[in-house]
Amino acid sequence: MVDVAVLGSTGSIGTQTLDVIDQNPDHFRVVALGANRSVDVLVAQANRYKPQVVAIGDESVSDAVRAGVPSGTRVVVGVDGLAEAATRADAVLNAVVGFAGLPVTLAALEAGKRLALANKESLIAAGPVVGKARQTPGAELVPVDSEHGAIHQCLRAGQSTEVARLVLTASGGPFRGRSVNELGDVTIDDALAHPTWSMGPKITVDSSTLMNKGLEVIEAHELFGIGYDDIDVVVHPESIVHSMVTFRDGSSVAQLSDPDMRLPIGYAMGYPDRLPTPFGALDWSKPRQLNFGAPDHEAFPALGLAYDAGRKGGVAPTWLSAANEVAVDAFLSGRIGWARIADVIGEVVASAPNTIPCTVEDVLEADAAARNAARRVIAGMDAA
Repeated sequence: MVDVAVLGSTGSIGTQTLDVIDQNPDHFRVVALGANRSVDVLVAQANRYKPQVVAIGDESVSDAVRAGVPSGTRVVVGVDGLAEAATRADAVLNAVVGFAGLPVTLAALEAGKRLALANKESLIAAGPVVGKARQTPGAELVPVDSEHGAIHQCLRAGQSTEVARLVLTASGGPFRGRSVNELGDVTIDDALAHPTWSMGPKITVDSSTLMNKGLEVIEAHELFGIGYDDIDVVVHPESIVHSMVTFRDGSSVAQLSDPDMRLPIGYAMGYPDRLPTPFGALDWSKPRQLNFGAPDHEAFPALGLAYDAGRKGGVAPTWLSAANEVAVDAFLSGRIGWARIADVIGEVVASAPNTIPCTVEDVLEADAAARNAARRVIAGMDAA
């Protein structure tokens, strides 16, 4: 029986993780839950699973959480509370959204836990710092993203020295096939209408700009130690092949399944074993087509910006991630148009200093500086 902490438990990944746990009751026991501010859902989950600890990130709603959780469940508050909850389990699912997931990532790894990581920003923004934490005895990081989970599985087919290329697949998002001219007046509802996956609004917008894939390229570099010139992105609208590894002898190994995030979640939670409950299993008796193509960098410049930031290194990925969060928030609140998201990111990343973050404080400073820079750029757009 594995004791599990599900942090970000009220979101899409978190609720699907609890579904995986429900279907494998002999494998997992929930001992900690956490969310930022979704009080009603978090309290309902706490009363169902009766964890030892519940973490609420937003201190302003902590009293409501305390009043609703069952007796015997301890409530911890704020960023430190979420991080503390990550130390209470054998395995930690980090689905906290955005940069706020970094303390959870570091706390889990520094406590020597298995981390099922669904928070790409913490690894991207703080790659060197997270890399140090991964060296803690007992610490283990298994990615939850369907693409990185696929690569993790494919790499089991060969030695790291035998890898030639990583190939990340992208659905293309809701705007696949549209030209630059056709993307000038897209709406918030358009950007949130993902053709394949059910995700939160920030991640869904990232998919529409292909920034999600750019962030995944940086994440793949950090996770697997492969150079940027050897990481490719291909558009695969069926979302059946979740990513591939090409080995030096020319063989490509791919992981295929119907789109179902519970498969990579279950893989990360159960690793190195596979769970007995199947998710996304394909029916090979049915005819199907698999199509692949190159991404349109002109229509989706965010992807190229991510490659540039990754190659620049240092705090550039931190600035990229932070600027993207601010720009997406501005889009979702109606302050800027969709096409302006990449404009904001490009201007901010171009001004990133050539420094390397060595501590959490370095990362926090870089993140704050990038957010301030992004707000200034957006304010300039408002004034224009």
